Amino acid sequence: MARTVDHISARGGGGELRTLRIVAEHADIWHGFGDAETIAHKHDVLDRWCERVGRDPSEIVRSAGVAPTPASGATLTSLCPVPPEDQTETLLLTLTGADRPGVTRTLFDTLATVHPVVLDVEQTVTRGHLTLSALLEVTGRETEVSALVQRAAYGLGMTATVTRGRGDNEPRRRGRVAITLLGHPLTGRHLSAVSGVIAGHGANIDRIRRLSRYPVTTIEFDVSGADLDVLRRDLALVAAAEGVDIASSPAGLARRGRRLVVMDVDSTLIQDEVIELLAAHAGREAEVAAVTEQAMRGELDFAASLHARVAALEGLDESVLGRVRDAVQLTPGARTLVRTLKRLGFTVAVVSGGFIEVVQPLADELGIDHARANTLEIVDGKLTGRVLGEVVDRAGKAAALREFAADEGLPLARTVAIGDGANDLDMIEAAGLGIAFNAKPVVRALADTAVNVPYLDAVLYLLGITREEVEEADLLDEGTTVPPRV
Repeated sequence: MARTVDHISARGGGGELRTLRIVAEHADIWHGFGDAETIAHKHDVLDRWCERVGRDPSEIVRSAGVAPTPASGATLTSLCPVPPEDQTETLLLTLTGADRPGVTRTLFDTLATVHPVVLDVEQTVTRGHLTLSALLEVTGRETEVSALVQRAAYGLGMTATVTRGRGDNEPRRRGRVAITLLGHPLTGRHLSAVSGVIAGHGANIDRIRRLSRYPVTTIEFDVSGADLDVLRRDLALVAAAEGVDIASSPAGLARRGRRLVVMDVDSTLIQDEVIELLAAHAGREAEVAAVTEQAMRGELDFAASLHARVAALEGLDESVLGRVRDAVQLTPGARTLVRTLKRLGFTVAVVSGGFIEVVQPLADELGIDHARANTLEIVDGKLTGRVLGEVVDRAGKAAALREFAADEGLPLARTVAIGDGANDLDMIEAAGLGIAFNAKPVVRALADTAVNVPYLDAVLYLLGITREEVEEADLLDEGTTVPPRV
């Protein structure tokens, strides 16, 4: 902890030793080590130290490395890294206690007689416990304000603290990153591991908020001073070791505005593999499923495997397609995801190595904007065992993402791709944010982030959308009910 001026002796030891002590003490105070009063008045403290040992304060500042070398004739005030207008005396007020209506009004009604200038206000409520902080400029009336705050707190049955300081909040550092944790359950060990990596990178957690409590717990860290690529790499190691989903993405304006969200269909938007449902009607489900699994792991060329599997469907009546359409099961949260994205004005698309005969009706039902999939050849009401046109494979999915983005006038940085198999890798790597959804290991390793819970609407949390916001929007839509808590 930094010492106050009374702890710095002007006697004893050589002059250089005393100067070095002052340099070290001033650097500590500048970086926030010390009591609040000393930190708030660090310039006055330095002036008094230097006066007692006969040193120029500007020399100490330069030696401590806390400000640029001043121009000729510069004053100590000009050495400060924040604007001079931010050096006004300010008070930080904090009220804590049981939440109730009217706390904020009571506080500011009490302070109205001193006409404070409000620089910042923040409030959080956790399980009914409120923390309200306000940063005020009340030049010359600090003691009076402190008494008024204590009076308001007493009347509310709350606890108040008042801390003197100078200026507004320090500017946030560049390198802003949003880090999202999803767990079922989310444990203290998970938060410890993630916050440890952030601290190890020299980054700072500026805010923490909960995005959802069910069906998974989601916590978002707002971080500054981070290198996204390096932090994402190290957090991926934590995710794998601790069994928790962690997403890292640029914060700030990068998270706002319209996006294109492109999803795989089989085992992503829906729980099924359509070609296996079709193969079941041909009595060859096990054979086709084995080939599908190899293709999804990247062990077989997708186009070759598709032709082999479709050949097993030869002779099926086209009416089977309708029965399969009726049989597919949406992934939990799929409707919520699409409905919410559409409310936000996002464009939603699906790309599939499956078949447009099943995918397009599903897209129409959900209000999805674009659909791309393979087309089965049908002659005289029967499947021929062949597909028409180019196969929608790994490269085809990435090409569709780029085409849809161009059609919507969106850069690839504004796109999100979601998939589970090796044939989704190209579009996941091309998108601004690539998400592996309950995916194969090779996909999880190469995606920007992974979601390993069985709820597709968990993707919303990675975009900074809270469960409360989703449910409130649902309630505003006539006929829409909030899903049960599961």
